[in-house]
Amino acid sequence: MTIQTKGIKEYLASHMRDFGLLFALIAIMVFFQIVTGGTLMRPVNITNLFLQNSYIIIMALGMLIVIVSGNIDLSVGSVMGFIGALAAVLIVNYNVPMPVAMMICLITGGLIGAAQGYFVAMWRIPSFIVTLAGMLVFRGLSLWLLQGQSVGPFPREFQLLSTGFVGDIFPAVLGEYLAGVFGTRAFNVLSFSLGVVAAAAVIAMGLKKRNRNARYGTEDEPLSLFWLRNGIIAAAILFLMFKLSTFRGLPNVVVTMGVLILIYAFVTERTVIGRRIYALGGNEKAAKLSGIKTERLTFLAFVNMGVLAALAGLIFAARLNTATPKAGFALELDVIAAVFIGGASMSGGVGKIIGAVVGAFIMGVMNNGMSIMGIGIDYQQVIKGLVLLAAVFFDVYNKSKQA
Repeated sequence: MTIQTKGIKEYLASHMRDFGLLFALIAIMVFFQIVTGGTLMRPVNITNLFLQNSYIIIMALGMLIVIVSGNIDLSVGSVMGFIGALAAVLIVNYNVPMPVAMMICLITGGLIGAAQGYFVAMWRIPSFIVTLAGMLVFRGLSLWLLQGQSVGPFPREFQLLSTGFVGDIFPAVLGEYLAGVFGTRAFNVLSFSLGVVAAAAVIAMGLKKRNRNARYGTEDEPLSLFWLRNGIIAAAILFLMFKLSTFRGLPNVVVTMGVLILIYAFVTERTVIGRRIYALGGNEKAAKLSGIKTERLTFLAFVNMGVLAALAGLIFAARLNTATPKAGFALELDVIAAVFIGGASMSGGVGKIIGAVVGAFIMGVMNNGMSIMGIGIDYQQVIKGLVLLAAVFFDVYNKSKQA
């Protein structure tokens, strides 16, 4: 059976959101690379970019699930700060072993999500109200737990959760040789090797999907666009991993992010529960009539969000090496903005994990680039707000054209 393809112009018009996100991220990175005099793409700054946005990306994965299900969670920043405070009290004040303290924190995050999900799913209270209340409650609990003071520092082992790097398993002489070839101070062979594997995997998975579509005769993108899109993604992976390899290698938190992104992309795109979550957000009544347990799905979406907010809280506290009463303040806005910029619909039922990740990187690059340029926080907030408004307007405009 032959594959059905649209023309390039027609295909781009019907997939404007996906390609628009990719090209927008590239354009923003090129712009800030030029105006910052090359600072944006320096290895140390790329490393900082990953470290600064790791907790945003992790929470964006959970927020996408919540928004796709037709809800929203305004409490994630406060929950993140509360879990960081809990970790500080347990580890620093009470000397609880780090693995035990981390497990307690993750379970607590799940229980917080369960409590909020219970009121949303079982009592039908709007998620906006429930999580707004949660935002206030856990902001207050953070102040109470820390008694208005910062608590730290954390043990070195805990700090490695955010600031540690994956060691090179290849012989040091090989790294020294490649550093000489590329004219760099150091070269982490393992990090670059993982980048090569990841880039090859992106192309292989794309070809596998394209061949599957060809067997079933389903519509696919034009071959030239396929190679352009996958070539850009593979080249970006190789470029970033090369830059990281010439500094300190692959940060631990990037490994955590990568594993989570793969898991959530698989769950949302390849599993029954993923399809049911999209059905729930698309039309809850129809989903319920088809036999989907909508209340349970909504409940689980908030439990999942609580666990990821807790993990982000641990990473954030490890990065700061202290827990502060104001940790996580207003971060829920960045998380929600990342998901909407990444293509999620306000009405639910639409959104992709990769889109949320790209949206988070767009926000992260903008924050980083404007900070390097010395733009004040006041103008940064204005610009980010306008970008969010433009993304939502673009979504609404596309829907109105298709209607």
